[in-house]
Amino acid sequence: MTTNDKDIVLHVADVHKTFGGLHALSDIDLQVEQGKTHAIIGPNGAGKSTLLNVCVGRLAPTSGAVIFDGHTLTGKKPHEINQVGVARVFQTPEIFPELSVLHNVMVPAFAKRDGSFSLNFMRHLDTQSDIRSEAESVLEDVGLVAQKDVHAGSLSRGDKRRMELAMCLIQHPRLLLLDEPTAGMSRHDTNTTIDLLKRIKERGMTKIIIEHDMHVVFSLADKISVLAQGRIIAEGSPEEVRANPKVQEAYLGGAH
Repeated sequence: MTTNDKDIVLHVADVHKTFGGLHALSDIDLQVEQGKTHAIIGPNGAGKSTLLNVCVGRLAPTSGAVIFDGHTLTGKKPHEINQVGVARVFQTPEIFPELSVLHNVMVPAFAKRDGSFSLNFMRHLDTQSDIRSEAESVLEDVGLVAQKDVHAGSLSRGDKRRMELAMCLIQHPRLLLLDEPTAGMSRHDTNTTIDLLKRIKERGMTKIIIEHDMHVVFSLADKISVLAQGRIIAEGSPEEVRANPKVQEAYLGGAH
């Protein structure tokens, strides 16, 4: 399958990352197409979260570069990368536990609009009717609008993950990075999240998903990269990866 360069929204170009003598990432060349869902799978310790942290500026690569929409992200701070249209849902949700669910979703919309806010921005949250109504709409999308006035810290782990997804969606990112988005969810909540992510795809948003649940991966992915010991050992469509003997043996439990 050939792809025009203009279709590539993210290019992780020859990235290496070492911690002392440990090679966490080696020779990573990853190309993510506009509007597609690209899954990254592999065992614990394969380097998946390290790769995502390099993409969002939390870790600097030892060598190589991350290029988003023609602009080099390497060297930029996480909030600068967020400002250009890259959002991430973390493996452990990053929320404001003392605030209501609704206010949690409104805060990143302010950051996106204003770049930064004054120390007393909290006083003005409820006067921003446009952002409030959009936050309620996004909470409706993720199935949390009934809990909009609940303190975020009291939510279940699965609901915190869905709220953090809403906090990303209200920023209208061009690229959404999801680190184990269904971890800790029941099968029902997992399927609800799959349906939500399919709807997001219809809007043209590009996504990278790190996920252990193969049901989630094969339900959503257009392309899969398999990471092992910091290297990409296989890449292709879900059908190609599913049929790859190395991948079957290592990650999918044999030919089944």
